[in-house]
Amino acid sequence: MPEQSDRRALIRLPTPGARVVVRYLIATGEATDALGELLSADDQTVVVDGVRGVERIPVTSIVAAKEVPPRPQRRPRAPE
Repeated sequence: MPEQSDRRALIRLPTPGARVVVRYLIATGEATDALGELLSADDQTVVVDGVRGVERIPVTSIVAAKEVPPRPQRRPRAPE
């Protein structure tokens, strides 16, 4: 397992404000994803504002992370 500083170097996150997906391990050992706007990232914590609210994710639990395209715009419904 890489050390914390090495792990942060392997996880290449964009600058805050970008849309990201972060896969991380939860207490049960299962993985889950945080999808939303990257608010901040440092050597210890990544903060994502997503559908479930603001998530503070310890860097040590992150499996993968990457920038994703902006959310698709909803198309207006056609009149019936």
